[in-house]
Amino acid sequence: MTQPRTPKELEAKSLEILNNRIKDEYTAHFFYRNAANWCEDANYKKATEFFKQEAENELDHAKKLQGYITSWNTLPTLPSVKPSIQFTDLVDIVNKAYVLEYDLFQKYNSDSIELMTKDFTTYDFLTEFRKIQYDSVVEYSDLLNALNLVDPNNKFELLYFEQTYF
Repeated sequence: MTQPRTPKELEAKSLEILNNRIKDEYTAHFFYRNAANWCEDANYKKATEFFKQEAENELDHAKKLQGYITSWNTLPTLPSVKPSIQFTDLVDIVNKAYVLEYDLFQKYNSDSIELMTKDFTTYDFLTEFRKIQYDSVVEYSDLLNALNLVDPNNKFELLYFEQTYF
């Protein structure tokens, strides 16, 4: 009787890259959970809901990455994330969120460049994540541009900003 073949696993470099992005997605999840908590405490109701949804989106991204890895008969490494994120105000949250999203945008782009000739299937899989990150960078760029229209020291203008843009 013939023994069943052992299915192929994800290449080690691809696995390393995807595990790193899983960590980044969980980091982003905790960042946005903290932002939602801060906004809720400060009574920014629309921003609270916005950042709660952002946190869920990041969690979904981590789950998709894990699903891709397990579909290749490989186990993802779940990171331990120890966020020590503190915010001073809503402007600080938007500034830090932009940096977070732009950094992830750059990572997905460089990962894709590296994988393009080594693992085209994983490169293709990352297309969705490059698009998501592009959209996030644009969204937070718009928020930063809108913040330039208000005086960050004026609580009424910040409340107007929050009510208008979230």
